[in-house]
Parts: sequence; structure tokens; C-alpha cells
Amino acid sequence: MGYSTLSSPFADLSEAAGIAAAPGCTLAATRIALQGFRSYAESELHVHAGLVVLYGGNGIGKTNLLEAVSLLSPGRGLRGAKLASIPRRATNGEQAANWTVSATVSRSAEGEWQIGTGCMANGNGQPRRVFHLNGAPADAGEVAELTPILWLTPAMDRLFLEGAQMRRRFLDRLVFALVPSHARKSARYERAMADRLRLLREGTRRGSWLDALEKTMAEEGSAINAARHEMVECLNTELNARRAEAAFPCARLSLAGETGDIAADTAVLAKALNASRERDRDSGRTHCGPHTADLEVEHVANRSDARECSTGEQKALLISIVLADAWLKRKCHGVAPMLLLDEIAAHLDAQRRAALFDEIAALNSQAWLTGTDRHLFEPLSQNAAFVTIESGSFITAGVSA
Repeated sequence: MGYSTLSSPFADLSEAAGIAAAPGCTLAATRIALQGFRSYAESELHVHAGLVVLYGGNGIGKTNLLEAVSLLSPGRGLRGAKLASIPRRATNGEQAANWTVSATVSRSAEGEWQIGTGCMANGNGQPRRVFHLNGAPADAGEVAELTPILWLTPAMDRLFLEGAQMRRRFLDRLVFALVPSHARKSARYERAMADRLRLLREGTRRGSWLDALEKTMAEEGSAINAARHEMVECLNTELNARRAEAAFPCARLSLAGETGDIAADTAVLAKALNASRERDRDSGRTHCGPHTADLEVEHVANRSDARECSTGEQKALLISIVLADAWLKRKCHGVAPMLLLDEIAAHLDAQRRAALFDEIAALNSQAWLTGTDRHLFEPLSQNAAFVTIESGSFITAGVSA
């Protein structure tokens, strides 16, 4: 089913997909300061714009630092962690109440900003996430526009093998990086769905309450569905345009499950939700809506489902999708997102490592790469800051020394 890009936040992307990229400006975090965050009591790192390689043994805090950078963008970050699990634990086992991450973020054509985020207790003593921009409280969407971020982690290697929820979250993250309102719509949809199920289980006779919740689910759900379809269409256009020259395999994406007429039309979805009340009450789950969708990925050259590909090819397909998304965002906005690539080099052969490094350089935006083996990153030795970590402190060498 096609979705018009008229009056859509994807309109510029649709036009840009497959077109030669205009020169982009560099987006980079040049200072990261951590306090009470994971393994860091109080640490600060300064780097130049460009590539940053974090290397060293397991457990020294490489992924913790990447997670901190990922939290400069709204959401739960690359680990998907709950706020209460992030604060640093002291040697006596006590956990800090709060944590903070602050950064200087620059865009070479526009200037720089001071961005901060952290956790603090609300009036009920529950942790809540806050953002600051240049010292003043800021909206998450405002920060999202300044710091688009994409990441790949070892946990994502099982994207094609795990349940549909993981793939939906992956796709939604790509949409959210372009359309910050997508996250708010998803949150409203999830809250309304949870409240509706609670009322159904309680046997409420107040149909007006259920009608209002189903109206919210229908409005937000149809918007969520349309945005996902637009993202898939734009990614497929970009992936196909890169097919002949890219070192990574071409993927073709599609949405399966409840993504057709029911989820696409507000009135139809509201009617379907109303009709399924009894069924949903008895089963304890909602049977229709965009939360039932699944992202399917095909290896174009092999004409095979990604689930059937080897581990190496699955990784290559995932990289291909992320790179296509990075190019889309650069073509649309003139700046590529920051890339956070955890343990990326160890799972690629020398040819694909070199191709990945070339792509990162061509994107002209900052990339943070981690690995236990420094020599895998030697091709970057003239262009990257190499950073290792000892007892929560950063030791830097390379171009930013």
C-alpha cells in the first residue's frame, strides 16, 4: 500500500533518496562529561570532530561511554536501560541517586551547543529524565533535532532472529531520528492501550472511557503506521540506488502484520478496536493495531529472508540499512547523524572493514567505534583519536592528543 509524501515530514527524504549527496557539515560531540554514570564516578573526555576509537579489554567502560553519548538523544539509549539501572554503584554496593551526561556538540556550519541530560526524582520520588540546552531546561524534541544519532551494538546482531518487537523498535528509532513527534505518538498509543486493557479487565461499563482511549489509539496508531511505511519506502529507494556500488548487500524492507487497511485508517482502526473488546479482555492483549506489525528484510542478491542468511551476512545487511539511513538523513538535512558502532570491526573481514571506514569518512560526521583489538583500526591511525580507559579515566592518543 502506498503512502503519499505530500505534507509529510518524509517529503524531502523521498526527493533526496538516491540523489548525489550535497556537501554536509560535520556533527560531533567534542566534549563528554560523566558524573555518577555506570562505571564512571566523574570523568571528562575531549576529542576533535571526526573518528573516535575506544579500545581495550572487556569491562573497562567502552560501551558505557557509547551509551552515555547515545543518551544525548531522547529515548532509552543503545542499551534500552531503565533510568534506575544507570547510576553508578560505589564499592560498598550503594547506588547513586542521580546521574548526568553533558556534552559540547558542534555542527561546523552552525556553531556549538552545550547539551545536558540526566536523572532526577520527581515529586513522587520516582526517577525522571531531564534535558538542558545551553544551561536552560529543554524539550526532548528540541535536543533530538540537534543530535541525530544512530548505533549498532552486538545485541542487535540477533535483530532478524528475535521477536517482532525488537524489529519494530529498530524501525521506530530510524523514524524517530527524523520525526521527533513519532516518539510522542508511540508513547501516547502505548499508554492508551495499557489503560484500555486495564479497564477491560476491570469490567468497566463506562463505554465513553473506552471510546476515548480507542479514539486516541486509532489516531496515533494510524500516524505511526503511515510514518513506518514512509520510512521503509525511502530506505528501499536509497538501498536500491546504492546497490551497484555498495560493499554491503542490498536489503529490501517491508512491513508485515497489522499494517494494511486497519492500521492505516483512523476510523477503521477505531471500529476494529471496538469490535475486539471482548476478545481482548479474555486474552489480556490487544489484537489489532500497529503494535502487531513486523519488519521483514530480504537479501536482494540471494533472494532470501534475512532470517535464513549466515551470521556474517545478517551483520552486513544490518550495516547496509544503517548506512542507507545515515545517507538519507544527510541528503535531507545536510548533516549525517553521529554513528556509535560497538565492537563493529571484529565481525567484518578486512575488505568490509575498509569499506565501512571509507563510508564513515564520506559521511563527514563523527563516528565512535569500540573494540578490544586496536590493530583492527590501524587504517584509521592518521585520522582518529584513539582512547583507552583506566579506572574510569580516559587516556587519549592520535589526532586529538
